[in-house]
Amino acid sequence: MQEKEKFMKEALKQAQKAYEKEEIPVGAVIVKNHKIIARAYNEKEDKQDSTKHAEILAIQKASKKLKTWRLTDCEMYVTLEPCSMCAGALIQARIKKVYIGTMDQKTGACGSVLNLLEDYEFNHKVEVETGILQKDCEQILKNFFRELRESKRSGIEVVITRLTRNQLGAFKSATWVRIPLAPPIK
Repeated sequence: MQEKEKFMKEALKQAQKAYEKEEIPVGAVIVKNHKIIARAYNEKEDKQDSTKHAEILAIQKASKKLKTWRLTDCEMYVTLEPCSMCAGALIQARIKKVYIGTMDQKTGACGSVLNLLEDYEFNHKVEVETGILQKDCEQILKNFFRELRESKRSGIEVVITRLTRNQLGAFKSATWVRIPLAPPIK
């Protein structure tokens, strides 16, 4: 396994944490000198804060650890293409390179909808590489949104109680509890 895949797997583990908390499953890790220095996942719903994206939280943790806002020798691995806010944060933090799992055709700002990292002349250029473990990164998002649609259609809330992994670390089974929603009060 290449180093890129190893670090993207770590970002996927963060995305799984978001999934388990019913957040959009996006995870990010920041690497310096071939070591992970920060990990994060989306916490927008839990914190009720639209800025709590995995990329922003990872940048904050890395900056705190290194005691600087300049992350010039750092690379980010993120499961979903950053939005415009997060792409701007990559530039501001001076991230050297971002590795993206899958592209976001609705709000992506690193090549899909627009490309803040290459189409504009900012004071810092962030290198971009896409398609790292793309199928795995796509699948966790597809599963999340499929389950969300199903729970809305059937009028039930889905709660994950236990997940098990196979030897490769992939999820092989889950135990689900389905709890009917209470009828509306009249």
